[in-house]
Amino acid sequence: MSSQEPNADDVMTLAMRERGDFADFLGTLTPQQWEAPSLCDGWTVRDVIAHVISYEELGWAGTIKRFARGGFVFSKANEIGIREYSRSPQELIDLLRAHQRPRGVTAARGGMIALVDGMIHQQDIRRPLGMPREIPHDRLRTALRLALTAPPIGAPKRARGLTLVATDLDWSRGSGPEVRGPGEALLMAIAGRGHAINELSGPGQALLAERT
Repeated sequence: MSSQEPNADDVMTLAMRERGDFADFLGTLTPQQWEAPSLCDGWTVRDVIAHVISYEELGWAGTIKRFARGGFVFSKANEIGIREYSRSPQELIDLLRAHQRPRGVTAARGGMIALVDGMIHQQDIRRPLGMPREIPHDRLRTALRLALTAPPIGAPKRARGLTLVATDLDWSRGSGPEVRGPGEALLMAIAGRGHAINELSGPGQALLAERT
């Protein structure tokens, strides 16, 4: 299968579409759903969205300052951002729409962070709420490819020595024992979401489960 990477313009377009769909989805949630737990440990739906939008207005200098305040620990810097963006649901939706085109750190590598992080976090919300979606295949293929080059997500380490095969997409990657399943479940599993592991199969599934 083709290993050609999408160019930066393609990634940015896909990231913008993903953010637009994310905002549309958030507009359908009830106040109770905004306070429901997500797959991110200790984060509500509102917290996840605060995190997603919390880097857009910083620029690179502001991002470095936030990480310095957090002792250059990703989780601590993210918690600072959540506190600083404790807004109402509508305010968060409006911010996401205002920044449909990513800026600063989320625009890195042509919008890679916005696309991959945003897609994973939308699923972090949808899965616990029981609100699945059909992710457009071009976005999902691209997110899978890019996730495997994004060390902060942990996907390169989890997928090492395994062949990932998306059964609903024209996509596979890697070498070694196979792990097969829907592309969305593969993405969530390599991103560390054990919630998706039982949706996968193959001789490499147990090893991926250990790493997740």
